[in-house]
Amino acid sequence: MGTAREEIVARLKAAQDKRGEVGLEKPDFTSPVYLPLNANLAEEFQQKLELVGGKFIATESIDEAVQKLQEMIRENQWNNIFCKDDMLQKYLLGKIEFGSDDQAFEQMQVGITRCEFLVAHLGAVLVSSAQASGRRLNVFSEIHVIFAHEEQLTDYLESGIQKIKEKYEGNLPSLISVITGPSRTADIEKTLVMGMHGPKSLLIFLCKKPF
Repeated sequence: MGTAREEIVARLKAAQDKRGEVGLEKPDFTSPVYLPLNANLAEEFQQKLELVGGKFIATESIDEAVQKLQEMIRENQWNNIFCKDDMLQKYLLGKIEFGSDDQAFEQMQVGITRCEFLVAHLGAVLVSSAQASGRRLNVFSEIHVIFAHEEQLTDYLESGIQKIKEKYEGNLPSLISVITGPSRTADIEKTLVMGMHGPKSLLIFLCKKPF
């Protein structure tokens, strides 16, 4: 009479023999990694951005974008607008009151910047330390406003990284970051908290015309 172990092994072998060999299909390594994107990258970006809690406004030009931002500032009673970017300052002057020195930075509620590129697949924004706004503005403000244009749209993240490499021609910025929606965490008791490690609101103005 066999041991209990031998009887168990025998039953397992009998069950295996009865079931027969299990065949596994060979993966199709030629199939695309990602699902196909919307042919309109602006629409794809908007959909993905809004899924992660970001806000999207499409405009024809940066002048129209500034006008819409004016209305939002008035309606929401936002205060302490900050902008360090010389190019953007030209469009804001006389329309939106803003600060740009260290004292204004410490009191900032709304930070206004540009970006490097927009990643449609993720609804994400690529920024770098080489931009006029530097490193800290992307994470310090309560409300982060980004002005971008359609020529900055890319399909996937690897395309955006490649474009940054081409833009800086081997002299990459010391910091390249990906912003995907407002800052959030659920580390404490699995409760979602917005704005824990950065802005709690992300607003993207996408202009058709470059600026």
